[in-house]
Amino acid sequence: MINSRQRKRWRELSFLWTLLKWLWSFALTLCGLALVTFAMTRLSPIDPALQLVGDHASQSTYEAARLQLGLDQPMPLQFLRYLETALAGNFGQSISTGQPVARDIARTFPATIELATAAIVLGAVLGLALGIAAAMRQGTWVDSLTRFVSLIGYSVPIFWLGLLMLLLFYARLHWAPGPGRGDVVFQYTVKSVTGFALIDTWISGKSGAFRDALAHLALPAIVLAFHALAAISRLTRAAILTELGQEYVSTARAKGASLGRIVFIHILPNIAGTVLTVVAISYASLLEGAVLTETVFAWPGIGRYLTTAMFAGDMPAILGATLVVGASFVLLNALTDLGVARLDAGRKR
Repeated sequence: MINSRQRKRWRELSFLWTLLKWLWSFALTLCGLALVTFAMTRLSPIDPALQLVGDHASQSTYEAARLQLGLDQPMPLQFLRYLETALAGNFGQSISTGQPVARDIARTFPATIELATAAIVLGAVLGLALGIAAAMRQGTWVDSLTRFVSLIGYSVPIFWLGLLMLLLFYARLHWAPGPGRGDVVFQYTVKSVTGFALIDTWISGKSGAFRDALAHLALPAIVLAFHALAAISRLTRAAILTELGQEYVSTARAKGASLGRIVFIHILPNIAGTVLTVVAISYASLLEGAVLTETVFAWPGIGRYLTTAMFAGDMPAILGATLVVGASFVLLNALTDLGVARLDAGRKR
């Protein structure tokens, strides 16, 4: 017989093995991502050396730039050098801004994180509430409304919804402030400490600046939250309805348990891993897919920075931003897998 101490030891070893597999998978995925971005630099028609020195540079200057960038070396050595510099956080110099790409990303990425985090919190809370209500009231107007909202969230282009919200709430009703992250009045009076507007304005102690930052964040966050809400509510509803057909639910009903108790006490813990996965995937997609929303609302995040770099043919900025966003997506997915494994292990205790 296996005693409780041995079972606990076995669970700890199982979780450690899962962690090691996660670390290995994470490292391989990052290497694959770096290989893809490296291939982009070599397959691109833009010559990095020529872009660095300009069209009117002499041949000797051009050759010196090629030597400096290591373009005269074999491809495997070039990739190892690229991997080394990327791991060190050195993505080169941006052609558009004239600043190191790492500094530009450190300036713009917090804005995207703040917007995506506000959107996923709002989307997850409303999506879970709608999904649970629709499953508990299957076939009623609540269920129909939830499915309709999910369909609209999937179907409506996010840039069109953003423009519509600006037209209605900013241009017509004047309920919301205009595009941007904050009013010009507060941009030079609030010191940027963390890069997150809500935190920096809160630290500053200026209540007007905090309210202004919150007002500018509300509209783009609602637009992104509506997109996330559609996926979360639909999956939550489907998962609960699937569980309602299981034998343990029939047993609970036979014992006189109410539908609310069955859903909240028995079903939700069983689908926690599924819900966590869809919320994490939605959050990761918001981090990498907020380009159109940031462009429409003139939000100074990494999506807008990447768009500007693409129009300017700024390869160092494009590759640096792509690598950081891709690494964030991989990290979130890996952490989600780890969290789901932890939830499963805790449920089996």
